Amino acid sequence: MSIGIFTDKKHRPSETEIKEAIGAKFSIWQDLIQYIREKYPSEEDFRFLYGKNYGWGLRFRIKGQLLTSLYPGKDGFSAQVNLSPEAVEKARSMKLGQNVQQAIERAFPYPEGRWLFIRVESEADAHDVRQLLTIRVETKRIRR
Repeated sequence: MSIGIFTDKKHRPSETEIKEAIGAKFSIWQDLIQYIREKYPSEEDFRFLYGKNYGWGLRFRIKGQLLTSLYPGKDGFSAQVNLSPEAVEKARSMKLGQNVQQAIERAFPYPEGRWLFIRVESEADAHDVRQLLTIRVETKRIRR
C-alpha cells in the first residue's frame, strides 16, 4: 500500500483529481497548505516523490531542507514530517492524537530520526501536524 493515491509517475494529477480523491477532507488539505505558506515561507513543488510507494506529493522545503510533504489519498491525505531523535522525544511528551502516536511508533528509528507519515483524517490531526512542524523547525534549526 502506498502513502499517496497517485502512483503513476507519468500522470501528474490535476487539482480536480486531487480534490475528488481527498473528498470531504479537501478543506483541511487547503487550510494546512495555507498555514504552511503563511507560517513557513518555503520552496514548494508538486512532484513524484520516492517512487511508487509514495507517489505524487506536495513538498515544502526551507533552504533545501524538507519541512513536510503532503500526499493526496482516498478520502484524506498523509503528511510526512521527519523528526530528529530529540524532536521525537519532544513529540512523545505532548498530548497528540492517535494518528500521530501511531505514526511515531510505526516509523523506523534511524540514527538521524524518524520519517513520520501521519494520516490526516480530521482538523485535530491537522493541528497535530502543525505542532510537529513547529517542533521540526525548532529542533532542526531550519532558518527561515
